[in-house]
This record gives sequence, C-alpha cells and structure tokens, in this order.
Amino acid sequence: MSRQERITEGLTKVSMQILNDSRAELYMDQHYLALALGSLRYAVNTELPGIGTDGECLAAHPKVLADMYEEDRRLVNRIYLHQVYHCLFRHIFKRIRPDSELWMLACDMAVEFLIDSQNLRSTRHAASGLRERWRDELKLHVRILNAENIYAALEKIGPDPGTRERLGQEFSPDDHSLWPAWKTDEKDPRMQPKSLMLRKKWEDLSSGMQTQMESFSTEASSGGRELMRETEVENRERMDYRSFLRKFAVMREEMHLDMDNYDSILYSLGLEMYGNMPLIEPVETREVRRIDEFVVVIDTSMSVSGKLVRSFLEQTYSVLSESESFTRKVNIRILQCDEQVLSDRKIESGRDLEEYMKHFRLIGEGGTDFRPAFEYVGKLIGEKQFISLRGLLYFTDGKGIYPSRKPPYETAFIFCGEDYDDSACPGWAIRLILPAWQLDDSRRLEDERFVWPENQK
Repeated sequence: MSRQERITEGLTKVSMQILNDSRAELYMDQHYLALALGSLRYAVNTELPGIGTDGECLAAHPKVLADMYEEDRRLVNRIYLHQVYHCLFRHIFKRIRPDSELWMLACDMAVEFLIDSQNLRSTRHAASGLRERWRDELKLHVRILNAENIYAALEKIGPDPGTRERLGQEFSPDDHSLWPAWKTDEKDPRMQPKSLMLRKKWEDLSSGMQTQMESFSTEASSGGRELMRETEVENRERMDYRSFLRKFAVMREEMHLDMDNYDSILYSLGLEMYGNMPLIEPVETREVRRIDEFVVVIDTSMSVSGKLVRSFLEQTYSVLSESESFTRKVNIRILQCDEQVLSDRKIESGRDLEEYMKHFRLIGEGGTDFRPAFEYVGKLIGEKQFISLRGLLYFTDGKGIYPSRKPPYETAFIFCGEDYDDSACPGWAIRLILPAWQLDDSRRLEDERFVWPENQK
C-alpha cells in the first residue's frame, strides 16, 4: 500500500468515526429520528468543497469535517442534522425556484431556525444577533418558517447582494451541488427512477417520524414542537389546483360523435360489401367532464386580504377558461359573505366571469359566520336554481362559525395566506391550504396542499 493510500484510508477511518459519534449524540436527544439518522450512508469525497447529501449518502471532505470537529463537535452534530432535515422536508428533491440562490438560502434558513428552536444539548449553539434579527423579521411576514414561506418573504423583502452574502455565511454551512433537484426537475417525466425512489423513501421516513412524535407527545414537547409543526405542514398531501377543481366536475353524456369507441374495420367492411350500409355506427354520445354547477363563496371579513381574493379568483378563472365547461352554458354562483350574504353574482359563461373579474370589488369586512352562505345555497336549491350542484368552494382564513351538519354537496374550505386557522374545520369538509406565495405565481400551483376528508385523522 502506497503512502497516499494509507493517508486516504486513515482519513476515511477518522471521518467515519466522527460521523458515527455524531449520529449517536443526536440519537440520544431525538429518539424519533433514529431511522432518519441511520438512512444516510457515509462517503468521503475530497472533490466536494464541504459537506452535503444527495439523499442516499452523507458526503464530506475529510479535512473540512476534521476542522469542524476540532473547533466544536456540536458543529458536526448540527451539520449532520442539517442534512437529515433537508431530506425529511424533501428540499433536495423540490423544484428549484426562479431565484435558485435565494431558494437554497431559504432551505438553509428553515433548517437552521428549526435546529435553533429545538435547543438540544447536542446541537446547542449561541445564536448571533444577525440570526435573531432575521428570525424576528421573517416572523412579521409568515407564521411557519418553512422553506417555501421563507423564500416568499425573502422575495418580498429583497435583500441586497451584500446582505445575501452575509445570510449565506450565517445559515449555509453545507454544499448543495449533490441535490437531485439540481440535476433534473421533479415534474420532468425523465427524472431518474432512483431519485423518485429516494424521494418516496424520505416521504415514508417523514410520515413515520410524525407518527412516532404524535405517539410520544411528551418527548416531542420537550424539544420537537417546532419540528412536529413543520413536519405536519410538509406531509400534507399535495395536488395540482387544476386537478383539485376537476374534483367538482360532473361526468355526463352529451351528443357528440365519439370516433374512438367504434370498430372502423367493421364499419368499412359494411360499406364495401353492402354499399351504403355500415355494420356499425359510431357512438353518438360521449362522456365528458363538465364543471356545470358549483358555488364560490368569498369570506369578506377584515382578516382576508382583497389581493389574495383577487389572486384566487384569477387562478380559478384561468382553470375554468381552459376547460371544456366554457364551450357551453354553466351555472356558477360567486357569493361574498361575512356574517351574512352580501352579494350574489351568477356566472353562465366565460364572458360573464371575465366581466366579473374586471369590475371585482370586495365588500363587507365584518365578522365571519359560514352558516348564512350554506343557508342561502340551500334556499337556491329549494328554488330550483341548481339542478345538480356539484360543490362549494369557500375561500377563507378559517376564523368563523362552521355549519354543524354536512350539506348534500361537496364542500371545500380554502385557507389562504399565513394567518389562517383550520383547527375547527369539520371532518366532512375538504381542506385546501394555499399559501399566499402560491397564488402570486401560477408556476408554483403544483405545490398546493390539501386534505380530503377520508385522509383526516
């Protein structure tokens, strides 16, 4: 064995021991992270400028790791946990945002704030004034400091290049060049099957950790309350908004030649043998999805922003205007309601909705009571204003009085912004959570979070 090979072997052995010790210390503080901590194999990588992960292994430059351990072994514990949280929250798989540098910073800030909030013995480190100032600043904009919310807040604040650099030095101890998201878009059908399997693995680990923390709430309350809160947010099921709205579509038959559902060979054979007598006719009806009848209710209480309401309606309009529904007459009612129904606009075509959007004005700003809207819709049904009402979308912050009984149609409460409260939402309703940053940019709608009633606990 050459001298260089002996040096490499020695560095590898020392690095493995440092990482093993770090994992053991973290496990003593957080038993519910046992599986996640053991799911990253170790790798020594002298070409990597620091420490990073691809979701499969924790790769470290041996000198960087040794210097960090010599300075303070808790720094090694922090960066180990930092990598695990990136994986558990699937930062490494998520689509890179338009400002990739800001997105990576947001991911690091979310993880570092979480580690700070836990105040664990193995990762305890005095927070700098810069870190505390930015935590306070971000809390003015968002309620939960996860990566998506922080990114939206940073976009709004617009830190200058010098501030970005200082924030990177403060919050970004690791290297992100190994992230699968850098190599391929998560929505790209060409995404490597290996990356998809890794993402599924970390989704399962995150769900398992959440279950364990909920089962042992005493342990979680001592250091994991923030972790549980953020995990619950990240683990909510996700759906594209277009798919969500199609849940309110009705399958029906309409007169239309369906050229896909007949045997063209028999049809041609009949014409050939008997002249003008085909053996089979094409099907003259087809099943299509139509968003024929549904209701949109807008909570006009003072706690709901008019800008967010307009953004929501614009996104809804864009979905409806692309659908088959607007090739024919529809029956959509848009209500504004606080403690009572304040306005009712009937929409029968794409032109009606476009005209409504042009002159849209939010009225009301009283308290919030959801019941009058449902009573009003019940009255419309009794008056035969609806023949087959598919469902109702209620745009709100959730701070109001809910109906005690399930209506005879699907109902979705859409909670928007950061200051929403879905804790009292009844079990029979669909819950859809739309952070404000998702409404501001239609390219991000694939990240919307929703919970169907059958998936609620």
